[in-house]
Amino acid sequence: MMKYAVTGSTGRFGRTVIKTLLETVPASDIIALARDTEKAADLLPDGIEIRPGEYEDAPRLSDSLQGVNRLLLISSQPGAPMSRPEQHQNVIDAAKDAGVAFIAYTSFPHADTSTAALAADHQATEKALRNSGLAFSFLRNNWYLENDFNVIEAGANGQPVIYSAGQGRVGWTPESDYAQAAAKVLTMDDPKAVYEFAGAPATYADLAKAVSEATGKTFPVANVSDDDYTASLKQAGFDTNTALLFTSFQQLIRDGNLDEKSDDLQTVLGRPLLSLKDAVTRLIKK
Repeated sequence: MMKYAVTGSTGRFGRTVIKTLLETVPASDIIALARDTEKAADLLPDGIEIRPGEYEDAPRLSDSLQGVNRLLLISSQPGAPMSRPEQHQNVIDAAKDAGVAFIAYTSFPHADTSTAALAADHQATEKALRNSGLAFSFLRNNWYLENDFNVIEAGANGQPVIYSAGQGRVGWTPESDYAQAAAKVLTMDDPKAVYEFAGAPATYADLAKAVSEATGKTFPVANVSDDDYTASLKQAGFDTNTALLFTSFQQLIRDGNLDEKSDDLQTVLGRPLLSLKDAVTRLIKK
């Protein structure tokens, strides 16, 4: 009997993974790991076993992973007292101690060679997994369409769409596509070691056009300097650190870090991806 475990199970990504697993796996074979087990009990379907899953607590993680065959390690959020590589190492070590055979890890595009600041933690985790002796798959997820909801919302309301990424292209697709693919890889008999998951590459000008077509709205679209982009975010109410963080995303896009042409995602999903216009339409209706 194969047992599957999912970390970060109360987040939107984790919940979608579990929902997808339930299409082919009995609830009794799914284990949800969560920092807040009471929250998980409220959010997750009945029949799934819920266990503690704090990345910082390695001994408890080892207990929680007992009996698990295949694990999805959803990367943690940055900014915690313990670094992400340390947190992820705890999970990997606990998995080894518990006898887990396979780990799928949500990573960053071309994490092994990328020079983007966002890639560093993922690069360290991929190295740790390669050195672990465990079987693994790196799920190198491109950009969630939801990451740019503020851009989509602005255009949908007839407000200016402003960016500084120039002609940089992004592999936008809904977060649910990445989560569904993660579930499918977790249950595969012979998954690849590396997947570059992405939608069709497109620019912010393409995204603005998709918003206009989806909503029938017209609005100004402007590629501006990084300084002006940061200033526009601060004017919109973001604090300085957040504005600078979002500007750094524009820089990594401009530098080509998310310009990916790969059919891995649609191959794993077994279906074509939505067009950018259709994906935008669906997101706006949520």
